[in-house]
Amino acid sequence: MTRTIVLIFAAYLSVASAYSQTAEGWSPELQMKVRAVGSPQLSPDGKSVVYTITDAVMTSDKSEYLTQIWLGTTDGKENVQLTFSEKSSTNPKWSPDGKAIAFLSSRKDNKNNLYLLRLSGGEAEPLTEVKSSIIDFEWAPDSRHIAFLMTDPKTDEEEKNEKGRNDYRWTDEKVKMSRLYLLPIQKNESGKRETRLLTTENYSVSSFDWSPDSKRIVFSHTKSPSPNDWVTADLSVVEVETGKVTTLFNTAAAETSPRFSPDGRSIAFLASDIPPRWAQSRTIQVAPASGGQPKSLPPSYDGQPVIVGWSSDSKRIYFSEAKGTLSQIYSAELATNKIDELKLAPAVYTSISLGASGRMLTFVRQTSDTPQEIFVAPLSSLSAVQVSRANADLKLPPIGKTELIRWKSRDGKEIEGLLTYPVSYTQGKKVPLILNVHGGPAGVFQQTFVGGRSIYPIATFSARGYAVLRPNPRGSSGYGVEFRRANFKDWGGMDYQDLMAGVDKVIEMGVADSSRLGVMGWSYGGFMTSWIVTQTNRFKAASAGAPVTNLTSFTTTADIPAFIPDYFGGQFWDSPEVYQAHSPISFVKSVTTPTMVQHGTADVRVPISQGFEFYNALKARGVPTRMLELPRQPHGPSEPKMMLIVMQSNLEWFEKYLGEKKAASKASP
Repeated sequence: MTRTIVLIFAAYLSVASAYSQTAEGWSPELQMKVRAVGSPQLSPDGKSVVYTITDAVMTSDKSEYLTQIWLGTTDGKENVQLTFSEKSSTNPKWSPDGKAIAFLSSRKDNKNNLYLLRLSGGEAEPLTEVKSSIIDFEWAPDSRHIAFLMTDPKTDEEEKNEKGRNDYRWTDEKVKMSRLYLLPIQKNESGKRETRLLTTENYSVSSFDWSPDSKRIVFSHTKSPSPNDWVTADLSVVEVETGKVTTLFNTAAAETSPRFSPDGRSIAFLASDIPPRWAQSRTIQVAPASGGQPKSLPPSYDGQPVIVGWSSDSKRIYFSEAKGTLSQIYSAELATNKIDELKLAPAVYTSISLGASGRMLTFVRQTSDTPQEIFVAPLSSLSAVQVSRANADLKLPPIGKTELIRWKSRDGKEIEGLLTYPVSYTQGKKVPLILNVHGGPAGVFQQTFVGGRSIYPIATFSARGYAVLRPNPRGSSGYGVEFRRANFKDWGGMDYQDLMAGVDKVIEMGVADSSRLGVMGWSYGGFMTSWIVTQTNRFKAASAGAPVTNLTSFTTTADIPAFIPDYFGGQFWDSPEVYQAHSPISFVKSVTTPTMVQHGTADVRVPISQGFEFYNALKARGVPTRMLELPRQPHGPSEPKMMLIVMQSNLEWFEKYLGEKKAASKASP
């Protein structure tokens, strides 16, 4: 490993120096240069961390995010780049013997294949050549096999029909499932690695885990890969040698994310409440690996735990979840049912994993004013050490202060939000305020870095003299199940009042200029933005991203048709007046606020027709409006140039209606 690090350290220095610059001020272009890190995995000996760094590549003929694999030491002293392909290399995972790293890359035919990089040196070796794309994989504990998930490939006939433009299809028929495969690391006598299909039943596998003896794999599966069918998730176990599948849990709850204990005796998993609700509530359950009644651990603070891993002695389970505007990692002791918070510095922790020894955590950490980096922390001391230096050479300008504020809504419920001030803000100065509404509605605004790549460039708004309020109204995650479900049958009701009370709070603080208010949001945030401009004219500009504007037509066109009926307690044909009363399009006649719409043409979560409904209605009524169509983009920009134009157009829209030039023109005689 040391020889490999020495050989490629010079390459690391040349790449890092390319990002060194002196920044004049925040801008969407600068925010696009902030690098994202992810997928940290500790080496089996606990001395190294493999992780990824993602850059935005924008040239005359390219617009893509390029991810490369890096290797750092857990003392934070060395970081080197391992992959240099023109295609992304993602999801690196150590072999349990510590001799190699497997990862995914679309280097051939734009299909994700498995590659093996031996730490002794040499080029990455392709392990598979699949006709579809591999979704995820896991090493067997004995390092002899890799199990992977892959969506059913197209048949020869389907490929022929596609080439001949005869590729019609029947909706919801001949669905491509995600299945579990087994790949040997050792080649056979013919010099090949023959993959073997492990799951042949007509269901779609979503997550899985090996038993410590490498003989079984526990997996979660749903009746189809449709996001609408997550409620059907069950657990089964497959014997690797024989392929025999045994159902473990098949209940009315959704069972997901199974994890074998290190001693092989138990399986931990997540179980939803019954019936499963879209504003989810889950508990961690532990069952005998041989089958039997599971034991439920106590409910977590937010009811949405994510299992991190088991302690090495199989006596504890570590998990994480949102807690207010931060995130928290917990330890649950099985014998006593006691849950303890790990005392880490206040921050937002993501991509958390537990080392093979069960003694050290690694994670991505960020705060409002510090970008993402990889850290490690021994469980014995929880003293975090920074491993990566992904953004060390990107000279970042001063950033506006972000403050957690609280206020009472109209009914007395306490609401939290994050207020980002203008850079170098002077107390008592009134500035334009933009209300930013999150998606979900069970999303949550956390204290993530405001200078990173984002639809709404908060750091740039702050540098241009704006304050930005990001509230967590009822319906948000991070505050418990009751709070998350407090907006059932009430979109646009008390959640709207929560937001307006937050705006009033910032005005009362003497920060916001009440004559220069804007509002923006994506998805549910787009719904609420559209709703707000139909209910009040106090906002002088609005930007609605991928907005839900008509609950009825959304329900019949989205890829999650069960979503709105779950929130509103029934189908639109049973309660048409309820759907109409909570749809912004019903009140579009009241809109006077200049409103921009942004929408991806390939959005199946909130189809672009939702954006067109609102845009065309505003246009017909003579309300100032523009609509930005984003070719190929799903429910949010997935290409850097598309992200950049979204950021730029949001900045330009609010500058036009709220900026200093607008204020100056109003003040002139």
